[in-house]
Amino acid sequence: MATIHRLHPDNPQPRTIAQIVSALRDGAIMLYPTDTVYAIGCDLMSKSAIEKVRKLKQMSNDKPLTFLCSSLSNIAEYANVSNANYRTMKSLVPGPFTFILPATKLVPKLVLNPKRKTTGIRVPDHGVSQTIIEALGNPIISTSANLKEDDLDDEDFSHTKNGKQRNVCDLPKMELFDYFSKLVDLIVDDGSVHSYEVSTILDLTDDLNPQVLRQGLGEVRFL
Repeated sequence: MATIHRLHPDNPQPRTIAQIVSALRDGAIMLYPTDTVYAIGCDLMSKSAIEKVRKLKQMSNDKPLTFLCSSLSNIAEYANVSNANYRTMKSLVPGPFTFILPATKLVPKLVLNPKRKTTGIRVPDHGVSQTIIEALGNPIISTSANLKEDDLDDEDFSHTKNGKQRNVCDLPKMELFDYFSKLVDLIVDDGSVHSYEVSTILDLTDDLNPQVLRQGLGEVRFL
């Protein structure tokens, strides 16, 4: 059964953050809030945890995983960012935008698209997830609990209630917690309203021809 950690949305309690970070470093996976939907996540540098996330979502190793960084400069450690892309991203972060970029060698192979060597990265406009990233010192995996969103896969969890199938993305927050309570190690609750809005996905692998792969939250401005 997952441990639920309740945090203040604006001033997360340091002791609770430390407990979450300790568990992540030990290979835990968590359900946690972002500035878009609730996400399933773990320490980017924990191979065992990433494998657990893939198993949970029934994802093959050729499906890339998105992760969250703390800032634009942090993104530059894990992706090759051209001057043109830097200008575009600077106008959009932090916020609900996922950037598809060529990965650096710091990104674990288990996270990458193996054919394109690209990765999806976000900088969330969300105090709790930002605090966890900064305290951990590593990015965190952010694959949507809705399972048709930020990770770009086509799978979805379903939930049976009263004989009817429901997609997990339709569940109220407490039902979402109940659904994942036996599937993850930690659940982070910052008291916020459960969002059903997804991120906008931008393919920036060709900086001369940026593309919007999915329009979600946020207005895109190419500079």
